[in-house]
Amino acid sequence: MRSLSLPRRRTVLSAAAVATAGAALARPSSAAAAPAAAVLAAMPADAAVAREIRDEFVHSWEGYKRAAWGHDEVRPVSGGHNDFFAEGRTFGLSIVEALDTLWLMELDDEVALAADWIEAELDPAQDADVQVFETIIRLVGGLVAGYLCTGRQPLLDRCRELADRLLPAFTRSPTGMPYRYVNLRTGAVSGNAGPLAEIGSNILEFGMLSQLTGDRKYWNAARRAMRAVFDRRSAIGLLGTTLNIETGRWTDTTSCAPNPPVDSYYEYLWAGAELFGDRELGDWYRLLTDAVLRYQLEQQGGYAWYKQVDYGTGRTTDRGASELGSFYPGLLGKGGDMDAAVDYYDTWTMILDNNTVVPEAIDYGNATVRSGRNDLRPEYVNSSFDLWMLTGEQRFKETAYSYFTGLRDHLRVPGGYTVAEDVTSAPLRRGDLTPGYWFAENPKYLYLMFAATPRFDYRSGLLSTEGKLMRGAVH
Repeated sequence: MRSLSLPRRRTVLSAAAVATAGAALARPSSAAAAPAAAVLAAMPADAAVAREIRDEFVHSWEGYKRAAWGHDEVRPVSGGHNDFFAEGRTFGLSIVEALDTLWLMELDDEVALAADWIEAELDPAQDADVQVFETIIRLVGGLVAGYLCTGRQPLLDRCRELADRLLPAFTRSPTGMPYRYVNLRTGAVSGNAGPLAEIGSNILEFGMLSQLTGDRKYWNAARRAMRAVFDRRSAIGLLGTTLNIETGRWTDTTSCAPNPPVDSYYEYLWAGAELFGDRELGDWYRLLTDAVLRYQLEQQGGYAWYKQVDYGTGRTTDRGASELGSFYPGLLGKGGDMDAAVDYYDTWTMILDNNTVVPEAIDYGNATVRSGRNDLRPEYVNSSFDLWMLTGEQRFKETAYSYFTGLRDHLRVPGGYTVAEDVTSAPLRRGDLTPGYWFAENPKYLYLMFAATPRFDYRSGLLSTEGKLMRGAVH
């Protein structure tokens, strides 16, 4: 669930969709997407689905290896590569992202290949200004998960070195909220306007690192940042969007949960309480979630939505929904609000049913698409996985399979899987990038749902916001 500034390009939807006050959200073309029910009738047995998912993951992994090995991300259409963190610098992002997925899928030769590259080539001391949030959830989290899965000590050593080079973003801040960027070589910090997700989505990765190393400095830094945000809630229990890191004042007082760029702050309150037994984090999650449900949840067109409001008054400011917010049904379910969870999952399933693949951002108030992109986001199927884990209900597998077949039918290319520039066009217009998180998330959630893999503890397993295995590796 990565932070994102959503574009405002609008594509007008069908008149029927507008007439139903945003509920239908049908594609503006003659080629209607097949609803989930039509796909489900022919859904294979679980073991066969698991093989399909594994095969598709391998297809994309081999495409990355052929065209971009050692680089952050592959461009699967052109055969090029992309530097994610800094131009001209690589951290082998896709390799780190893939490590625990390869292990869960029992692709052990590939695990060894990936771990060998990380231990020999990953340089945590590059002269590069990296985004702290992305580096923690992707690289620190990937190295922690890789160590938990493989037990290879050099992975943990490399992880600790990287985390130490990120710490100035926290320790040099007068409020304890991390600066957005840090230079890994010099320790110079920059970026003093921090969205909530970036400030407060560090405790799983840093907390596990503290547990594994016995050094509490990582945990302490992450938890202090989380408290700094919570302490700045409004009188009605809502949080704004962005804070000035140095003054601690709000620079955007919109409560836009569960959308970016605040999404995973709420997720990490619940997950931090669950993983580390921190009851206070759980209390904070409950208080803030109760406020979101009270002031932002509304019904429109027969579906549940979360409007944007002023954090001090609860006054409505917008009615937008981001695909990144479709993780929220899973979090609501884990937090004990199952009715609200299922209602919001049904909203996103409706959107999936009416599109080839889910568009990036919509305006549910007037039934328009604000961004027709699809960036291979994993949030909907993350919720499918979470709700299936909680309930065991078959329908979450069925809707997840519909999501999977939509990606396979429309975003698979010879070089792997690629993003879409516009899912509302007919035919769908593809882009040229496999984001690194693809290797950490979408296929992993799907595979775990269908594979019954012996390497995952289905009773206690817990994944980070980037899909990294924080608890539940079975050896």
